[in-house]
This record gives sequence, structure tokens and C-alpha cells, in this order.
Amino acid sequence: MTTTDSWDAAAGARPRAPRVLLFSDDVGTRDQVQLAVGRQIAPGAPDIDWVQAATHDGVVERVSNEHFDLLILDGEAAKSGGMGLCRQLKDEVFECPRVLLLIAREQDAWLASWCNADAVAAQPVDPIALQRTVADLLSGRVVA
Repeated sequence: MTTTDSWDAAAGARPRAPRVLLFSDDVGTRDQVQLAVGRQIAPGAPDIDWVQAATHDGVVERVSNEHFDLLILDGEAAKSGGMGLCRQLKDEVFECPRVLLLIAREQDAWLASWCNADAVAAQPVDPIALQRTVADLLSGRVVA
């Protein structure tokens, strides 16, 4: 059986649902991100399989033992923010999934790059920009 990561229905293979791990200690932030991104990255694409985590240890455990296509980490999470978590995962997890880091200030983008994040999104989230960034990351496109 052939699997594909593209959303091109003309390829003849049914694409698998992308798995996205969403980390924030704030359930409101997790709900806001999920609502902004939506159920699919494109019309006709399979629904995103959302997995939520509220703790640093929960993220490390799941990423170490499960497959994810994308990690969305809240850089402003209390106790253990997404920036340090991103750096740890990128350093410790073989073939770490791509990471989208949510930041509160544009000035934090340099720190996100030091953490090896693949992309950043400002909070409060812009639904159109966030959905586009998630779609780009899931499809393997380079994010500016």
C-alpha cells in the first residue's frame, strides 16, 4: 500500500490524516489555535488528527513514542514554555517533526530561531495566517 503526504487527489492515493500535537498549559489557547486552523488544511483534505498536551512531560512522552507531522508549541506556556521544549525536542528526538512556535512578541522570533523552530506565529493568532502556515508546514513547503 502506498501512502502520500501530498493533498493531490490526482495522485490516486488516499492521503493519510495529518497528526498535529498542540501544546499549551492554557486550554483557551489550545481551543483558539484549533478553531483558527480548522479541521482541514485544504478542501477535500483529510481531517487533522489533533492531539492536545498541557504539560512539558506529556509532550516529551508523546513525541518520543508516537508519530506526529507537526508540533505547535505555546512559547508562553507557564513553568516550561514552548521555546525550551522546542530546543529540547529538536536536540533529543531523532527526526523530530516540524515545529510551529507561538510567540507573544515579534521580538521573540530570534529566540524561536535559536530554538530551531521551523516557523513562528504571533499571538493572538491571525486565523488566516496561522492556517496558511500550518498548511505549508504539513505539506513540506518552506515557511518564510
